[in-house]
Amino acid sequence: MKVQANPSAPPAETLLRLPAVVARVGLKKSAIYEMLNRNPPEFPRPLKLGRRAVCWPASKIDQWIAERIQAAERP
Repeated sequence: MKVQANPSAPPAETLLRLPAVVARVGLKKSAIYEMLNRNPPEFPRPLKLGRRAVCWPASKIDQWIAERIQAAERP
């Protein structure tokens, strides 16, 4: 039997590992973690996948990028 996806279900969230986040935002790993350690954090918090593995929802990274662009365009 073949199972079909529910067409009314929202699209699945894409999870990005650190190398993909680095490539997407153009910052180095150390800069990302430095911004995470500021109070308040200046970068989206990662989700814990396991003891030593984290990821970021792509939507949170896209939102962060959009906010940076808007902030740069303000006079």
